[in-house]
Amino acid sequence: MQGIFHAYYTVALAPAIGALVGMGATGLWEVRRHPLLRWWLAGTVAVTAVWSYVLLRRTPDWHPGLAPLVLVGGLVVAGLVGGLPWEARDRAGWAGPGGRRAAMAVAVAGLLVVLAGPAAYALDTAATPHGGAIPSAGPDVPGARGGPGGGPRGFRGAMPPGMAGGPQNGQAPFGQGFGPGGGGQRGGLGGLLDGATPDAELVALLQRDADRYTWVAAAIGSNSAAGVQLATGDPVMAIGGFNGSDPAPSLAQFQQYVAEGRIHYFLGGGRMGGSMGGSDAARQISAWVQQNFAATSVGGATVYDLTS
Repeated sequence: MQGIFHAYYTVALAPAIGALVGMGATGLWEVRRHPLLRWWLAGTVAVTAVWSYVLLRRTPDWHPGLAPLVLVGGLVVAGLVGGLPWEARDRAGWAGPGGRRAAMAVAVAGLLVVLAGPAAYALDTAATPHGGAIPSAGPDVPGARGGPGGGPRGFRGAMPPGMAGGPQNGQAPFGQGFGPGGGGQRGGLGGLLDGATPDAELVALLQRDADRYTWVAAAIGSNSAAGVQLATGDPVMAIGGFNGSDPAPSLAQFQQYVAEGRIHYFLGGGRMGGSMGGSDAARQISAWVQQNFAATSVGGATVYDLTS
């Protein structure tokens, strides 16, 4: 992929790809006595070993002995898979216990060499603190977005102005409504993908009598709501969806929720919706709240009590 893309979408593909790879490898192993399919399996092991070597060599200082081990081991296993007489069921010594143990040894060795690189990446990912919402796996790759000098782990570059979520004509990106002075804590993409962390005073206010409300608060955009919901552990309405531009809820629906006493507070700040196209219902809701409810400052955030 090149240009503007969302790396986190590939995470949804991983389980399905893993299942297909597992089924394919198991199926080829079960029919390994067929000469053509046996060499197909051998080629799969060899190609996997070569590609693992290429990827591991992108970080030559990170476990430098792993890449050549995977390459040599993979090619040796591929040669064994293709060269052993799997079809000779009736040959003494190969169809018996010794032959079965040899087959098991080849299978285990094949699994070790083709999974060594991914396993090393997985262990490094689990052991290294990450920040932001865009995933990254394995060690930092010099020169890559998100590598040394390219941003924190887990963050892969910023979107340019005018693109999906980038600053619009000099506007500050959203997700900034809940820190000291309304600034919040920003991360990757200028706060686009990092929910702001609310002040402890605001968290305490929202948690008070939280079980009496469907939503302890409402905020514009998913990121503005996400940080508050994570901090409080209570439901927070994300008005307008991801970037505040979806017509959900409408002004009439929001007014009904308020009349029914289902929302306790409205949190000001963040994106007012509509600047990236779509509905400006979020802007209408924000304007209605400002016109009908008094604003107070709690923990650096602008808060409107919708029950007063």
